Amino acid sequence: MSKASEIETRLRALAASRILVIDGAMGTMIQRHKLTEADFRGTRFKDWPRDVKGNNDLLSITRPDVIRSIHMEYLDAGADIVETNTFSSTTIAQADYGMEALAYELNLEGARLARSACDEVTARDPARPRFVAGAIGPTNRTASISPDVNNPGFRAISFDELRIAYGEAVRGLIDGGADIILIETVFDTLNAKAALFATEEVFEEKGVRLPVSVSGTITDLSGRTLSGQTAEAFWYSVRHGDLLSIGLNCALGAREMRAHIADLARVSDTLVMAYPNAGLPNEFGEYDESPEAMAKLVGEFARSGLVNIVGGCCGTTPDHIRAIAEAVQPIAPRVPGRIEPLMRLSGLEPAVIGA
Repeated sequence: MSKASEIETRLRALAASRILVIDGAMGTMIQRHKLTEADFRGTRFKDWPRDVKGNNDLLSITRPDVIRSIHMEYLDAGADIVETNTFSSTTIAQADYGMEALAYELNLEGARLARSACDEVTARDPARPRFVAGAIGPTNRTASISPDVNNPGFRAISFDELRIAYGEAVRGLIDGGADIILIETVFDTLNAKAALFATEEVFEEKGVRLPVSVSGTITDLSGRTLSGQTAEAFWYSVRHGDLLSIGLNCALGAREMRAHIADLARVSDTLVMAYPNAGLPNEFGEYDESPEAMAKLVGEFARSGLVNIVGGCCGTTPDHIRAIAEAVQPIAPRVPGRIEPLMRLSGLEPAVIGA
């Protein structure tokens, strides 16, 4: 049995016995450190011609102590899975800082830091292994929608450009020791399909296979992704990826996300993951939902049999993850159902033939 299949077998066995917990927000925790431009630059980039403050992924190179300490805080709070600090570590996203050439290194170092933290905590308690999810964000480009209202046929990025960029990220994550490839915060399904295609290419190239998870984002109360799909249609669009889990994160708080997670739980035959924001942002763009309030809402997801993996996104902290972990600990995980083999198609809406 390959290492990859062993990882997926272990994860599925654990998820059958209890609800797993993924970590919370990286950006929220970085903000607490009140880092300066000099912190982001470090010695290596002290003369970089552009400002780099805000390029959180760069901290994996210039302030690895900060990033590793955040991973440790989430692990100590009860996270089974920690995400790498690589949300924007693609050539496309790093172009904002002129740092495209660092994409592979950012993924490599981000995965190494998370791997080191997980290995340390697992060594303390080998009966409870911890896992690294290699985080791949959506980039700041969309393949399905024109950014120019006067030219609806224009695209700022192509499928192949996305595929190449995602492939470089996946290589770095694998080389750095990631256990899972997590394609997250998907607002455009075509971007996600490029990421899935690239991931399969790299698996074949390297002769390895890791579990793959996909998490979409419902962008507002319309109940759709930015590219217009409902949660059910989104699932049918990516189901071919043989996923460890399908889920939702970001944009919504738990209260607003609940109906869409219920849709995924109803139609999917794999694990379901939910990691919402700490409520909706206030007028200052900050998140006010307390750990106790959020844990109560996420706990209801668990009691209703909707989820296998839970955690937090924007605004969440180790206190939120600790409260969520405690809330779901006594609750049995969702049992993935057997889905009747029908033709299931997706445009903006799902189309099930023969139902």
